[in-house]
Amino acid sequence: MALARRLVDARFPDWAGLPLRRVEPGGSDHVIFRLGRELSVRLPRHPGAAGQAVKESRWLPRLAPHLPLAVPEPVAVGSPAFGYPWSWAVSRWVDGEPPTVAALGGSARCARDLARFLTALRDCPTRDAPGDCHVTTGLAERDQATRGAIARLAGVFDARAMTGLWEAALRAPAWHRPPVWFHGDFHTGNLLAAGGRLVAVIDFGELGIGDPSRDLTIAFTLMSADARAVFRARLGVDEATWTRGRGWALATGLNAYLHYADTEPRVAAQTTRQIGQALLG
Repeated sequence: MALARRLVDARFPDWAGLPLRRVEPGGSDHVIFRLGRELSVRLPRHPGAAGQAVKESRWLPRLAPHLPLAVPEPVAVGSPAFGYPWSWAVSRWVDGEPPTVAALGGSARCARDLARFLTALRDCPTRDAPGDCHVTTGLAERDQATRGAIARLAGVFDARAMTGLWEAALRAPAWHRPPVWFHGDFHTGNLLAAGGRLVAVIDFGELGIGDPSRDLTIAFTLMSADARAVFRARLGVDEATWTRGRGWALATGLNAYLHYADTEPRVAAQTTRQIGQALLG
């Protein structure tokens, strides 16, 4: 808290009088603070998140007018100082709470809203995007780590079923259409709901251009089977893309479970559901 206060006051003295409050739970990539009533401050926790402030400040204002749900509105980018080594972000505060399976998992309206958002994101122009936004890595690059996770968690989940799904995802035909925008980390923790419906999508640190199948993870973190069917139909997902999406849900779920399940019961429960639903399809 003290470091965040010093960073804000030194870089943006006009905001020095605004109260600063840490938001819990935060995320694995950022420590989050609410600054006054209208602003949020996000400080990266590790080098892998260090470029997000600049990326969001550049791209979200261009994408936001095309999207049917709110996204973060960048206000400023803070500079490294006082021994803190990375750029950090100030954005408009967005009210809402992460959606829960109990509240929205079975909602066909929620499924349609998510499909509409992803369709709009994929339709956003890509012609001005720089080369570092184009992501060519896919499931194959995660093969060794995912097989290792399957072996380590064989006593927790069905290793034979996980191996079968993973190998099917690796065999699935690749995305051969033009590359499109994807969120890249599309799960319940990066959505906000209010009044019984979705209102915003946040945390675009993995934003990129390429195969959109990784965004299908949301179908397995949030939705029931019936809502998932609505989502898939509205999005118009072919079998190969759906199978790759199941592979992404399995791989990312296993990775998160290995890293956080022992210390974060909330993450353990979420990733257990994600893995189980991915196996169901």
